[in-house]
Amino acid sequence: MTSHSEPGSGSNAVIKRSVRIARHSTSISLEDSFWDALRDIAAVRGLSLNALIAEIDSARAGDDPGNLSSAARVYALQWFRQNGQHGQNGQVGLAAGRA
Repeated sequence: MTSHSEPGSGSNAVIKRSVRIARHSTSISLEDSFWDALRDIAAVRGLSLNALIAEIDSARAGDDPGNLSSAARVYALQWFRQNGQHGQNGQVGLAAGRA
């Protein structure tokens, strides 16, 4: 996707956003870098951000019904570990746009 922050640039403030999951609104608080990562993953997978978060929510409900914010962070970390920085198609990732 677009604007990724350089590590240590100070733009990792926690941002709270509303998402719609299973016809109800909820909020999720994540650092800006994780929002960027989830947008990138959603784009590579051909999903909307809400659809990806709903998928993460559904998966955590079965195994470990912990915090959705934590589940989203773990999902993003595991996805990039499995797929590399640029994802499976080599076009999108946390390092996109960096020199």
